[in-house]
Amino acid sequence: MKRETESQQTVLKSLPLGRNLRGRRFQALALALVLVIAALVVPALKVTRAGVAVLAVVDITGSMNVRDYAVDGRPASRLETAKAALRRLVADLPCGSRVALALFTERKPFLLFEPVEVCADFAPLDGALAGLDWRMAWEGDSRISAGFYRAIEMAAGLGTDPLFVTDGQETPPLPAGQVPPFEGKPGAVRGLIVGAGAYGLSPIPKFDDRGRESGFFAETDVQQENRFWPPPADAESRAGYNPRNAPFGAAAAQGSEHLSSVREGHLNQLAAVTGLAYAHLDGPGGLDRPLIAAGTPRPLPGRIDLRPALGAVALALVLGTLLAAPLRGLTRRATPFLFTNRLRFRKA
Repeated sequence: MKRETESQQTVLKSLPLGRNLRGRRFQALALALVLVIAALVVPALKVTRAGVAVLAVVDITGSMNVRDYAVDGRPASRLETAKAALRRLVADLPCGSRVALALFTERKPFLLFEPVEVCADFAPLDGALAGLDWRMAWEGDSRISAGFYRAIEMAAGLGTDPLFVTDGQETPPLPAGQVPPFEGKPGAVRGLIVGAGAYGLSPIPKFDDRGRESGFFAETDVQQENRFWPPPADAESRAGYNPRNAPFGAAAAQGSEHLSSVREGHLNQLAAVTGLAYAHLDGPGGLDRPLIAAGTPRPLPGRIDLRPALGAVALALVLGTLLAAPLRGLTRRATPFLFTNRLRFRKA
C-alpha cells in the first residue's frame, strides 16, 4: 500500500501540470493574471489631504527691487524671488486648493482676481504670477501696516487666508516707530506674513520716467522721518527747534531709509497684533509648509487609484517572463567567448 502511494506521487510529480506549478515562469504569469484581475476590480482608495484657500498679496513697491537674493548664481530682486516662490507654491498645492491674487502699493491691496482652483486654472494663475511687475504700482508710498490690515479684511471677505509678501519697509517711516492699532479681532483670520529680503542693508535701485535703471536712491531722495505727525518727545532738544515754525528742528532729518533690509522686527509686531504667523522668505521655495501650518485647516477629499500601479507590475512580470529565455541564451553564448579570450590573454 505504501509503495502504491509513493508511486502515485511520483507519477503526479512527473506530469506537466506539476512541473508547471513549480516553474518560475508559470508562477510569474499567474501572479500577473492575479494583478490584472485586481486592477479591474479594486476600487480607488479614499484619502483626505490638507488644502488651502489663500489670498496672495504681493508688495510691488520700490524697495522690492533690491537685489539681495541669488538664483542660479545670479543676483535676483525680492520681487522676482517672491514670484518664483509663489509659482512653486501653486505647483505644490494639492488639487482643490484655491488661490486669489492681489497687488499692494501705497496703502491698500488691489484684487486682480478672486480665488481659482490651482489645478483647473493652473496656466492662467501661473502666468499672472509670472507677469507681476513693479511698474504696475500706482503710487510710490509703502504704508505696510495699513495695507496689511486691509489685506486681512479682503481675505476674510473672500473666505480665504491672507498670504502677504513684503519686505516690511514703511515709506514714509512710521511716527516714532509705533505700529498703528489693529481694529479687528486678533486671531479671527488665520494666515501668514512673509518677510522678503536679506538682513543686511542694501541700496534701492532708482529708475527714470521710462523705467530704466539710473542708479540708487541717495539719502536726500528719501524721506528719513515722518513729519506729518506730532513731533517726537526729544524735539525740544534739536537744533533750531521752534514750536510753531520748526517743531522738528531746523536741520534736515538723517537716517538710512534710502537703504533697505527685511524689517523682520516690524513684521513680527504686525503678526503679533493680528494673530497671524510670520515666516522669512529664504529663497524661491518652501512656502507650502508654513502656509498650511498657519492657515485654516481645509481638508480636501481625494482618491488614490491603484490600477495603474497594478497594471504596470503585471506588465513588468509578463515582459520579464518573455525576455528571460532570450537573455539567458545570449548569456550562454557570451560565456564561452569570454572564457576563450581569457585563456588567450593568459597564454600571451
